Amino acid sequence: MTQTAEGASSPPADPAPHAPATLPRKQLIGIIGALALGAFLMILNETVLTVALPSIMADYGVSAAAGQWLTTGFLLTMAVVIPTTGFLLQRFPLRGLFVFALASFIVGLLLAVIAPTFAVLLVARILQAVGTAIVLPLLMTTTLTLVPLQHRGMVMGLNSIVISVGPAIGPTVSGVIVNALSWHWIFAAMLPLAIVILVLGVLFIKVPSATRKVPVDAASVILSALAFGGLVYAISIFGDVLDSPALPLVSAAIGLTALALFVDRQIRLARTGKELLNLRPFTNRTFSLSVAMIMIAMGTLIGTVVILPIFLQNGSGLSTLTIGMMLLPGGLIQVVIGPIFGRVFDRHGPRPVLIPGALLLAAGQWLFTTIDPDTALGLIIAFHTIFSVGLAMLMTGLLSAALSEVPLKLYSHGSAIFNTGQQLGGAIGTTIFVTVMSAIAAGETEAGSALVDGLFDGAHVAFLIGGILASLGVVFALFIKAAPKLP
Repeated sequence: MTQTAEGASSPPADPAPHAPATLPRKQLIGIIGALALGAFLMILNETVLTVALPSIMADYGVSAAAGQWLTTGFLLTMAVVIPTTGFLLQRFPLRGLFVFALASFIVGLLLAVIAPTFAVLLVARILQAVGTAIVLPLLMTTTLTLVPLQHRGMVMGLNSIVISVGPAIGPTVSGVIVNALSWHWIFAAMLPLAIVILVLGVLFIKVPSATRKVPVDAASVILSALAFGGLVYAISIFGDVLDSPALPLVSAAIGLTALALFVDRQIRLARTGKELLNLRPFTNRTFSLSVAMIMIAMGTLIGTVVILPIFLQNGSGLSTLTIGMMLLPGGLIQVVIGPIFGRVFDRHGPRPVLIPGALLLAAGQWLFTTIDPDTALGLIIAFHTIFSVGLAMLMTGLLSAALSEVPLKLYSHGSAIFNTGQQLGGAIGTTIFVTVMSAIAAGETEAGSALVDGLFDGAHVAFLIGGILASLGVVFALFIKAAPKLP
């Protein structure tokens, strides 16, 4: 038996929610607002180094392979920490977790601003990733715990802005800052904002949290780190598989083996309430399909955001600032329509949001396959806007549909699974898009073709793969519908 905040007993397998079901409107807005602002700043930070990486490499005198560790290390940390958040959200109060996450992020920002060596900057990115990994599941779980059911879709629509717009405008923000100042100012600009958000959280997050003393299963933590860390690392270096296959293949083998052992252990431990991550949400078809679709959505999003600047800058000769501004309309339209489609979800359920969203996402990817060096910039902006509208609809519908169908006692675990899927999807998408484009461009260049032709041909194939995956998402969307909660 375990003790709640009020001293009552509860079964080990049925943790109480973090807070009461109803709160004053002003306080609820303050809590969700602080969490959403923190999550937005953190996920914006995830892609800000896309443009700044060459400057960082030059300043520290490191190779491209070493510089890439600023992204790989970030993703690895996220992949290791997020699966543990199901446990953390049960064991520690909401306010304490928020303060820890923001404090970790702020220390990471401060270290990045003053980093005297590349190693210090890498440590800074890892600390930033720890905070990000905790805040994202915290936002989703708190929304589902505190927001009344009739308003949940609209609030999840606002949350979708955090997840989808942040990565989209990250390169824009960094492009503007790097062009005007130095890359250090990327982190310096975020530092005061993070401090303000921390203060807001401390002021508003004052709710009695019901926690339980969950035992930590060390074997599960180790298996989780090996499984998700191994898979993300294997994915991030898979582009080198033809030149040096040993490391990617060994990492993938370790990750898959550890994942199988991790799943088996969680199923066994769930019988006693001692699991690190409860996998029961996967017994719900809507949840499983939603996780698959979020992986496709995040994979195409991050893959598109990463390769568009590469082939447009090197192929079409556009400046970093121009490319960044080109991506801005798509991000802004997501801000506008996210809450609108959240209301549609509240009134009509997931299908009127998810099916059109999946179709537009796929249409955007297929339209990108038609881009060539002579394509007008306005047309590219239009394609990206179509893609962004579909993404906004999907993110709103998926967040609501997937987690709304998870029982209260499994919210934290469902959120952890969903966010892990997002990170894996983003890592896979980036690897596929970059590897395909780079391999084709290198092959055509060696055969005597111009670099611009190779880059655009490689991008066409990358977007072709993205179009196929997004079309698969359309099929998945047809089978998602409102379903009764798990018992």
